[in-house]
Amino acid sequence: AGRFFVFGSHDADRVPPGRVPLQIEATVAFGTGHHGTTLGCLLAFDRLLTAGWRPAKVIDVGCGTAVLAMAAAATLADALVIASDIDRVAVEVAEANVAINGLAGRILCLEATGLDHPGISAAAPFDLVFANILKGPLIELAPGIAAALATGGRAILSGLLALQADSVLAAYAAAGLCLQNRDDIGEWSTLVLQRS
Repeated sequence: AGRFFVFGSHDADRVPPGRVPLQIEATVAFGTGHHGTTLGCLLAFDRLLTAGWRPAKVIDVGCGTAVLAMAAAATLADALVIASDIDRVAVEVAEANVAINGLAGRILCLEATGLDHPGISAAAPFDLVFANILKGPLIELAPGIAAALATGGRAILSGLLALQADSVLAAYAAAGLCLQNRDDIGEWSTLVLQRS
């Protein structure tokens, strides 16, 4: 996925030189990097990095395995990175993956419903919000994600089918974000939105 190479331990000897390796042991959390939504988020982030953008504060909402948070921590040495999930088991999987990748101490993993956590409120506003979840929660979180973004901040959203993208876009437009980019991979969409 652009500069990133997502792999399981069984493929540790297949990491190509010059790539940012992200080892994922998915177990019971979502986000192995093989799905069009995770791939879309990583490619969108890679494109922003290639353009020279360096967010200082990043949150991965509904982080699952924390693959997106780890991509941020691995490429943004000085950034504050938070990974949150509503599911305690996913948070434990995220913490394990963070440790496997040598990123312990670089990513704060929190159990939270959306953005509802004192640690998230204290860190806001964010320059980048990842939310690779589902259409319903994405729409429900639109006002909160928009409010948590710094001026000029970006949200990379996925977990939605291409045919659901317009309704998600409408919710975020109503919250004050504008579309920067849309990528469809198979039947899945990834949206990059910006707070102007």
